[in-house]
Amino acid sequence: MVDSTQVGNIGGYAILTWGCQMNEDDSAQMATLLEISGYKRVSADVADVILLNTCSVRAKPEQKVYSKLGELKAIKDARPGVVLGVCGCMAQKEAPEIFRRAPHVDLVVGTGQIDRIPSLVRRIQDERVRLVETALPDRKDRLDKRVPARSPVMSAGRLKSFVSIMYGCDKFCTFCIVPITRGKERSRPAVEIIGEIEQLASRGTQEVTLLGQTVNSYGKFLDDRCSFAALLKRIARIDGIERIRYTSPYPKDFTDELIDVIAAEPKVCPLVHLPLQVGDDNLLSRMHRGYTLEQYRGIVDKLRSSVSELCLTTDLMLGFPGETDAEFENTMDFVRGMRFDSAYMFAYSPREQTKAAQMPDQIPQKEKIRRLEALIALQNEITLEINASQVGKIYPVLVEGRSPKDHEKWTGLTPQGKTVNFLAGRDIDRQIVLVRAKSSHLWGFIGELPEAQASRGIALPVLAG
Repeated sequence: MVDSTQVGNIGGYAILTWGCQMNEDDSAQMATLLEISGYKRVSADVADVILLNTCSVRAKPEQKVYSKLGELKAIKDARPGVVLGVCGCMAQKEAPEIFRRAPHVDLVVGTGQIDRIPSLVRRIQDERVRLVETALPDRKDRLDKRVPARSPVMSAGRLKSFVSIMYGCDKFCTFCIVPITRGKERSRPAVEIIGEIEQLASRGTQEVTLLGQTVNSYGKFLDDRCSFAALLKRIARIDGIERIRYTSPYPKDFTDELIDVIAAEPKVCPLVHLPLQVGDDNLLSRMHRGYTLEQYRGIVDKLRSSVSELCLTTDLMLGFPGETDAEFENTMDFVRGMRFDSAYMFAYSPREQTKAAQMPDQIPQKEKIRRLEALIALQNEITLEINASQVGKIYPVLVEGRSPKDHEKWTGLTPQGKTVNFLAGRDIDRQIVLVRAKSSHLWGFIGELPEAQASRGIALPVLAG
């Protein structure tokens, strides 16, 4: 690896990112590797290297990428030496189509090759060639456990950091493209993960979010076995790390051991994002999700009985092929009964190369949107009710800085992941402070420091979270 202290600036780079937290982490790794090689982050209009890190989970992000590539053609025409690259899931899935629709692209890099980006960029600059690198580990070869090489993010003082602990997915849900774009499930050795987080903590990181397509499947096929629950306990022992989050766990792999760790470890946040997708057993079976509603409900019951101040969130999909009115209403009824704190809700989007895309009885887009709007209205009502019921409680808030919408206020998250904006008469940046939820809204709370109400003679409720 090149020592960044010995390399002068050799150009500017810009990275544009679509998609999930794993894509954000991949982009951070690309940036770190480029900076180690001597590049400097700049805006796209003056960059020598422009990378688009893409998502293929739904059609809309892909459409945005092609639109952006069209816009960037003007930059490429004006400055032919600019290296224009497409990275990530969309690159993995359709490299030939990218070159066909955007022949001004120089580089296509898949999800398993991001550590090679600096050398590939240099080769394009030196040889003026077009390159494609999309190799993934052989899915049939369990001895092939390659993961992209990582370097701790260079930016000192990052309060919160993503850390990918595993790559790929072996679930093969019928609607999902991820096993194709990310490859087979493979975990990083625990010692590497611990070492990376220790370095992050030494540079000021207080909160880490562990990433994986099915993050609680971590540890399978490792030479030195380590379960996800055991990994959480090891991370909780790292000095300087105050909060541990993770996304997204898979219901089928949610163990009693994991529930015990969430309940017992104060640093592990009481926020569980447990993707459901639909509230109908027939649809779950056709999606190949591997669990029933009864099993899902059983996990939630254990979590709610064990984890104090639990916040439960989920993913919900409407309009899966063949979804009947009755099955849609079953999802609505399940959501009413489960009372999630919030949900990420979306309409099914056919993905080529998946089984669901070939299924009959595709739901018309207009009907998908109608169902989605009804679900959003229901879940928003539940979210508002839950947040209103928590007004008056005091939460430890990790302060992230000034609120972007009101610079008079500070902002941060509760352990449950809910946003709190509040006034303070002193500098409290990067501190964990106790804040009372004074009023609520869809995304969280307006709060106040306890001393503000204590000065008015108001008795303080018991600390929550």
